[in-house]
Amino acid sequence: MLGYATIGSNDLPKAKAFYNTLLAPLGGAPMMSMDRMEIYGSPAGAMLAVCTPYDGGKATPGNGAMVALQAASKDLVDQVHALALSNGGTCEGQPGQRMDNFYGAYFRDLDGNKVCVFKMG
Repeated sequence: MLGYATIGSNDLPKAKAFYNTLLAPLGGAPMMSMDRMEIYGSPAGAMLAVCTPYDGGKATPGNGAMVALQAASKDLVDQVHALALSNGGTCEGQPGQRMDNFYGAYFRDLDGNKVCVFKMG
């Protein structure tokens, strides 16, 4: 069910060096880089992203952190996002294509935690 987790950083080059070293023995390796993010993958399929917070604010535990839940279809992404909103969650990004191979939707739970539901491929 869990697809990836995101961790915020205030110094991305240092964070990348740290996680390059830390994740290698665990089978994790860089698989995608963007201007504000490094995404690591593992043979088990789980991913970890290290990024500067999207809102430009200081990264703190929670600001830049997000849990991502993998869905079997785009329709299921839409369904889960709608369920979140209908059960008291707040929208952080409508369902849609974010990158060529990534369809996702974002919401905050009842406690304000940011969650993504996504479909790769």
